Amino acid sequence: MNFYEKLVKAIEHNESLLCIGLDPVAGLIPDRYRANQYAPQITTDEYLAWHQAIIAETCTSVCAYKPNIAFYEAMGAQGMNLLRKTMELIPAEIPVILDAKRGDIGSTASAYAAACFEELHADAVTLSPYLGRDSIAPFMDYEDKGLFILCHTSNPGAGDFQLLEIADWSQLDRESNWPLYLHVASQATGWSPQVGLVVGATFPDAMRAVRQVAPNAFILAPGIGTQGGDLESTIEAGIRSDRSGMIINASRSIATAPSHGDAANALRIAINKARESISTFAPARPQQPLAAKSTTVSSTTSTVEESKQSELEKICIELAELGAIKFGAFTLASGMTSPFYIDLRLVVSRPTLLKQIAAAYTPLLSELTYDRIAGVPYAGLPIAVALATHTNVPMLYTRKERKEHGLGKDVEGDWHPGERVVVIEDVITSGGSILDSVLRLRALGLIVEDAIVLIDREHNGEERLQLAGVRLHSVIGLSDLLHILVESGHLNEDKLEEIIRFVNES
Repeated sequence: MNFYEKLVKAIEHNESLLCIGLDPVAGLIPDRYRANQYAPQITTDEYLAWHQAIIAETCTSVCAYKPNIAFYEAMGAQGMNLLRKTMELIPAEIPVILDAKRGDIGSTASAYAAACFEELHADAVTLSPYLGRDSIAPFMDYEDKGLFILCHTSNPGAGDFQLLEIADWSQLDRESNWPLYLHVASQATGWSPQVGLVVGATFPDAMRAVRQVAPNAFILAPGIGTQGGDLESTIEAGIRSDRSGMIINASRSIATAPSHGDAANALRIAINKARESISTFAPARPQQPLAAKSTTVSSTTSTVEESKQSELEKICIELAELGAIKFGAFTLASGMTSPFYIDLRLVVSRPTLLKQIAAAYTPLLSELTYDRIAGVPYAGLPIAVALATHTNVPMLYTRKERKEHGLGKDVEGDWHPGERVVVIEDVITSGGSILDSVLRLRALGLIVEDAIVLIDREHNGEERLQLAGVRLHSVIGLSDLLHILVESGHLNEDKLEEIIRFVNES
């Protein structure tokens, strides 16, 4: 069971989005846990008794616990032993988010990841993204773990850097510039499905903006209670369309309460009341709902000519028969259960199908001005290779992880600054992987204004690319794909309706 599966089960079982911080702070421990209230030093046994009581009284009211490693590290070896004993007290079915805020590169980041996940066995960790993707990559290697990236924090000085506008990353007019924290939200959620975001409850407007940029990500929200965050406005701004997707953290208000259990349960009930009171949800950006019936090709940017429609139908049917498009119930990294799943990595096992897909990209590519194409790892790479071979167009590709040996390249292939590049990807959902490649190519002086995908899942990806000055071109939209499969007998009407509801509500 990975972190998000464990988290969702805990949310459902305890009917709770509450996370409790476990921080051994000397000035907060209630006297009832002191063996000698007049002793100058608090012992680790006293802290452990405090933590044990908190966990025992609240374990049926929470979805996670969050120990802050700094307080334990400050006590030296005894403190780290206290942390291990505290984590052992937490029931196995409840995930532990280690509040570590690590952020470094290379072997140091790898060591931090090993310490968090192999030595301490945390289920998730908080991380700082300031050093970029390669500082997070070693943590992503632990595919069953959760990663919460600091996005917009709850402290008063958060705006010193996080609100700074990024003036050149999107290459748009200045009215479209994003503050740094939204750029973090957009980029980080594209790095890996393991990524969630930390957004302070003390800034509900920032919470609302992050939810628009990252509609499916889990948000860890500290700042309720002592720091002054308002519960109702936080829930209203950050709750996901399925009334989940948030982890509301509270520490001192529960740790210092006369009854930890009563305080936790009262907050759990208040959170549930607030999230159930939300009756409507605005989409992240205006988008066309997935239609029950379609008579025309999707309005995204699909330009497949009618004369090629039969070839496109063959591709869709063969994808379904290959198992690259599946229908059922699939738990996504976000914790949501999807009635369908698209995995185009299987296409490499069907060379004939791969050639057909490359041919389907060709009319879209022929309408653009470009010097090279760039494949997005991983599923986009074989398609880009097939397209380059089919059209005799030079290709390059961005690496999933930057090399730390040899030439240390971030992008492979031959190019010259000022050349125009079209990005090739298999599927677009939120657009994060495409944006990551776009920004890395632009950093080398290349011009990137267009991206082509086989399938547009019609989930705000086009709008996110537009903000970055990238035009999306899709061979087919999800709605048309589904209707082709209905007509071919590969999808029944009931499942179609279920998918339509899921897409329009997520």
